[in-house]
Amino acid sequence: MGASAEAIKAAYAAEVDHDRPVTQRHEVPTSYAAITHDWLTAVLCADTPGGAVTDFRFDERDDGSSNRRRIFLSYNDVAQAAGLPATVFCKAAETLENRIVLGVSDTARAESDFYNLVRPRIDFEAPTPRFAKFDPDSFAYLIMMDDMAGKVHFPDERTTLTRNQAEALVTTLSSLHSRFYENPELGSATLPFKHWPVWWRDMMHGAPDFPDFCAKGVEAAAHVLPTGLVRRSGEIWDATERSVARHLGLPRTLIHSDVHLKNWYITPDDRLGLADWQLTTIGHWSRDFIFSTLTALTVEQRREWLEDLLRLYIDLMAQKGVAKIDFDDALRNVRQQMFTAFAFWTITMRPTDDMPAMQPEHTTLEFLHRMGTAIDDYGALDAFD
Repeated sequence: MGASAEAIKAAYAAEVDHDRPVTQRHEVPTSYAAITHDWLTAVLCADTPGGAVTDFRFDERDDGSSNRRRIFLSYNDVAQAAGLPATVFCKAAETLENRIVLGVSDTARAESDFYNLVRPRIDFEAPTPRFAKFDPDSFAYLIMMDDMAGKVHFPDERTTLTRNQAEALVTTLSSLHSRFYENPELGSATLPFKHWPVWWRDMMHGAPDFPDFCAKGVEAAAHVLPTGLVRRSGEIWDATERSVARHLGLPRTLIHSDVHLKNWYITPDDRLGLADWQLTTIGHWSRDFIFSTLTALTVEQRREWLEDLLRLYIDLMAQKGVAKIDFDDALRNVRQQMFTAFAFWTITMRPTDDMPAMQPEHTTLEFLHRMGTAIDDYGALDAFD
């Protein structure tokens, strides 16, 4: 279970020096100001004897659920000859608000575990880490990875995917899900991730007003939602809870859990890569499939392509050794799994007092429009009968 907000506030208040310099590779910086030449050298030049970082500077801040910054680096001749990166991209929990969001949900630990334990075992497109660690005492964490700016395209709601790119997205998901499908290591020390219903229970325990703020989000976004869904808005939370419970009786694999379009990137050869692994959990693949496709596709694309993409996904899973999945069962599951994806964005529309602003409102409204329209199109509120 993640920590309570009170425990995180106490740990933050107890920090004598929030910017205490770090110099050793095992240390987790509690702020970007704590980063030193020695620490960067220890992290980046660990496999380059004689290499050293001689200078560095930070890019502008980019704050959301985590605190993000690029670091521009200069090296001595030895490190330069080794081809070490000129820039790295970092995610951290620097502020109290971010530590609460990432600590209560246990997502900082999960993302560190992904990069340390899972990333070496996968062969699909994902960021390359240089450092990944969570401090359970301070609730600080930092992920440092190779900077992909200028090398890949990061889409958002203004991006219109091609059919080939949509199929590449499904291919990436099938590679993740088939790799760990019904793996006996799930939940063990080697894959120490929470089952999705457990993650959800812990989140509700840490943020008991989450349902109320989701309801406020529905109300605030009502002008972009189908009138039929707004009229039945009182039924949404019950469907959300039932969608979580469905994972208890379905086959398990490792799921990303937060696969909205902005957590993907497109390579020059049109492969779709996944970033932001903070919500890595154990659950049914249908959550990832429907969350990604509903946010990645326009309403018109989704209406035309979704069932074809689902058939492609089923075929790819079979090719990768998973027993053939029945299409009708798969479609029922994806209909049911629309609701927690929807909840992730209604809470983004109206975050609780302890949450930072996580996304621009125009992004949130577009994704809610896409998801709300799909819930209405597929009669998802009636998918549990």
